[in-house]
Amino acid sequence: MGLPNTSGCDTAWNRTRACSDSSSTEIQCLRPLRHSEGKVLETVGVFEAPKHQGKYETGQLFLHSVFGYRGIVLFPWHARLYDRDVSPATESKPTEPPGAHRSKEVKGKTHTYYQVLIDTRDCPHISQRSQTEAVTFLANHDDSRALYAIPGLDYVSHEDILPYNSTDQVPIQHELFERFLKFNASKVPPFIPRDTLQAWQEKNHPWLELSDVHRETTENIRVTVIPFYMGMRWRYCIRLENMGEEVVQLRERHWRIFSLSGTLETVRGRGVVGREPVLSEEQPAFQYSSHVSLQAPSGHMWGSYRLERPNGTFFDVRIPPFSLESKKDDTPNGLSHWEV
Repeated sequence: MGLPNTSGCDTAWNRTRACSDSSSTEIQCLRPLRHSEGKVLETVGVFEAPKHQGKYETGQLFLHSVFGYRGIVLFPWHARLYDRDVSPATESKPTEPPGAHRSKEVKGKTHTYYQVLIDTRDCPHISQRSQTEAVTFLANHDDSRALYAIPGLDYVSHEDILPYNSTDQVPIQHELFERFLKFNASKVPPFIPRDTLQAWQEKNHPWLELSDVHRETTENIRVTVIPFYMGMRWRYCIRLENMGEEVVQLRERHWRIFSLSGTLETVRGRGVVGREPVLSEEQPAFQYSSHVSLQAPSGHMWGSYRLERPNGTFFDVRIPPFSLESKKDDTPNGLSHWEV
């Protein structure tokens, strides 16, 4: 089966890339509005120079450099990035799982990530490339813990931020924007956290803030994995990104899940989350989330994706191994369940 033609797609990512490639640091960025008579362009704001040092503060407006949506930073934090692309090359035995032999030799490097709100007007444009429907997390409430899901949240790496400013006092449409942030013209950026955001962050940051990020590239396909501990289970967010020019399509997934109880499970299936995404120059990335529970407090996961080239041949892309470590004050729920 041939791969679909993605040329000529009018995507937010194309417009963002065109802006970010300009040598000017102050750029008028235009966005489409859908009307019955076609499309018109609306000025969103003016680009600022990206920060190569330091971090962006709460209230910073940005465009996502890959997915093209408008967003605003809620809060930053530091994570440990385990990047196998910059680690010393180590030959693995053919019988070993992809990446397993090198997992202990990768040294983590501190990297800045952000919890952000996504503008709901942009969600329809990126729905085929990134899951924006909800971020699930374990929240503390009235001395108990329960799973909550908030739509339009994302985790963004520092290099994905294209900062801009706007004169609009409510530049982002999201139900939590005015609950979490307020306009203050004397501040830079001019959106400061309300007490509700600070309280929400302090109460839930152990479950919202990521601690480890794992990344590996195989044949120009980069896979980034971000695991989150959720008490009863783990949530992990995965982004696949095509760093080359050839159009490819994800066809299958193959997971190995090891639990410290001594079990090793294999999970195979078509696509991911019911999709078989195409990765092209026009739409180079796909991001999704899933969950896993173990029979023990800790374990490991690794695996591979099988992708198809336009000529009908296939190749495997490694999913970097990552650990699933529970908190010491939690006990296993005795269940084993996979949604991988």
